[in-house]
Amino acid sequence: MSDNKSLPLRRLGLTDMKITPVGFGAWALGGGEWAFGWGSQDDADSIAAIRHAVEHHGVNWIDTAAVYGLGRSEEVVGAALREMSPDQRPFVFTKCGLGWDEADRRAVAKRIGRPEGIRKEAEASLRRLGVERIDLYQMHWPPDDGTPIADYWGALLDLKAEGKVRAVGLSNHNAQQLEAAESLGHVDTLQPPFSAIERGTAEHLLPWCAAHETAVIVYSPMQAGLLTGAFSVARAEALGADDWRSRSPHFKADGLRQNLAFAEALRPIAERHNVAVAAVAIAWVLSWAPVTGAIVGARSPAQVDGWVEGGLIQLTSHDLDEIAAAIQATGAGRGPTRP
Repeated sequence: MSDNKSLPLRRLGLTDMKITPVGFGAWALGGGEWAFGWGSQDDADSIAAIRHAVEHHGVNWIDTAAVYGLGRSEEVVGAALREMSPDQRPFVFTKCGLGWDEADRRAVAKRIGRPEGIRKEAEASLRRLGVERIDLYQMHWPPDDGTPIADYWGALLDLKAEGKVRAVGLSNHNAQQLEAAESLGHVDTLQPPFSAIERGTAEHLLPWCAAHETAVIVYSPMQAGLLTGAFSVARAEALGADDWRSRSPHFKADGLRQNLAFAEALRPIAERHNVAVAAVAIAWVLSWAPVTGAIVGARSPAQVDGWVEGGLIQLTSHDLDEIAAAIQATGAGRGPTRP
């Protein structure tokens, strides 16, 4: 992609923020020394990837979380921000509600929702990121410690009222939980998983968000790398034990073969648009009207170049029909097949 192509902007729900259709996902920047890591990662490469996305392609938001690398991802994002002038800095979105044990960093983080814990998490994220205000603060998962939604959502709304965060959202919540939160205060955003393989979000969540003017920023639009066009059986078999994908059914046996066959079916569409397969996968999720933005990970500047045009191309009706037919033919994933 040439630098003179400008990514369009979309309003983030009812907030005053306008974001590019693609945002930089910082999950993998946390490295591999925790339960859901992506393997080893060099911080200098991470910072270079962030700067390349922002400075060369105009990506204007980063999505991270406190738990990614158990604080490391936020620290890396903070280091990248310090290298940018204030007028360059992208919006920073992060998440709370997962607590880890420093004595056992490989243990799965606990889903917690106590208001006092959320407040402490927010302060810690502000320090790691080096910012005075978080642009979007999201509850990562519904807690399993018994905290009612009124308590943890109320804590996020309080942080917004105090000006510590600009907007508040929910991640990985269902429509019933969204409805309960909305009755207390507007849900600015929802962050669900959504890809041409995992399509369940289109069934109930996208209609709810459209009806309530809640922005949707989806994660894993390339299904953790399966829809990049560069994945293979050999690469899946070579994933290390410190890469969570090595334990995912999407990366094993019949599921892997179906997913790779579907990714290959996207190649003719990519060639028609003169883009990478990854860009088609991203454009597909963005073609669903309630979706405001797609979070896309990168571990190097070259990876950013491979997907950024997903925020520029428009898939035609014929393209969407062809993708739906490929889903049916390969049996990949589940959920609605066409916008």
